[in-house]
Formats: sequence, C-alpha cells, structure tokens
Amino acid sequence: MFTFFYAPNTCSLASHIALEEAQAPYEARRVDFTSGEQRAPAYLAVNPKGRVPALVTSRGVLTETPAILAFIAQSFPAAKLAPLDDPFAFAELQAFNSYLCSTVHVAHAHRVRGSRWADDADAHVAMQKKVPENMTACFDLIEKEMLRGPWMMGEAYSIADSYLFTIAGWLEGDGVDIARFPRVHDHFNRMAERPAVKRARTAAAAA
Repeated sequence: MFTFFYAPNTCSLASHIALEEAQAPYEARRVDFTSGEQRAPAYLAVNPKGRVPALVTSRGVLTETPAILAFIAQSFPAAKLAPLDDPFAFAELQAFNSYLCSTVHVAHAHRVRGSRWADDADAHVAMQKKVPENMTACFDLIEKEMLRGPWMMGEAYSIADSYLFTIAGWLEGDGVDIARFPRVHDHFNRMAERPAVKRARTAAAAA
C-alpha cells in the first residue's frame, strides 16, 4: 500500500492518474496549500522540498513527477504504461517527461511562483507577461515535433499521456487557447474521457 500526497491543480494529477491506470493500492492524502500545509513540519518530514507529489513506498519516499511515473510503470508492468522492454523507447519517454518537468512546468510557474526567481514586484509582472508566449512556444514544439499520436509516444498509451494532459490543463489559466494546438486539444479531450482520469480528478476534487 502506497501513500500518495497531492494537491489540487498541481502536477501531482499526472501521478494520481497513473496510480489509477495501474490499479495500484494506495491511500491519497491531500496537502492543503491554502493553509501552507506543505511547509508544516509534519509534511516536511515526508518531503523536505515542501512540494507535491510525494509517494511513500516500503523502501522510502519518492518525489518528482518523472521519477514517480517511471516507478509506477515499472512496478506494475501488466498495466503497460511504458515500453519497459525497449531501453531506447523508454529513454525517449523519459526525455519527454523531463522536458515537461524542467521546461514547460517552469515556464508556467513564472506566472504563479515568480517569487522563486525575484523579489521585485515589477519583475513578477514582467515574468507573468512572458508566460503566454513561452507556453505557446513549448506547446508549438509538442504539437509539431513531439506528439506522435494518437498517444504521446505513438500507438500505445503511457505515463507520458497523463503528464501531458495535466500540464495542458494549465494553458487556459496561462492565457493560451488550447484549441490553437489541434492535436494536443484532441489528446486532452480523449484523456478526459478515460475512466482512470475521471477517478483521479473526482478524488482530487472531493477530498
């Protein structure tokens, strides 16, 4: 039994979906960002980074979305959430997830987490103004060069799909119309209809 720490409207949704897809045994625990629970001693004892997601396993705590997604896929091979028998294909999947984590998520965070990079209020405003442009550039690349279709890595659904779905869900708030990326938009709509996605979103909203 895993313990999964998450917060609504964060990247933790990607791992939440993967746990549901894998039919993994887990208990979900919501971290209340509005009250600053992520900075409380009890949660920092779980994840000193003060962020979500965090997955408590019998061997220790895992953090960072790409690592948790890979762990879920490898722990439940019958779910076929990654090309585990093909080292190159798995590395390609990891490369895409790393891009979402290190580049696209960071571009988005400049709108809501400007204090990580600057203390000056004017700098925060300047960063926020740049977000639509940067997110558009990221998703132009995904649309034209990365999305292989019908799923992210091609014909087979994978952990990359739950991650793409999660971050694509931030576009509207970032001032970008997802409809300008027809293939990503189609992917997003199909993902939204998957039973595991519905269960994860419902659980996150209800907790």
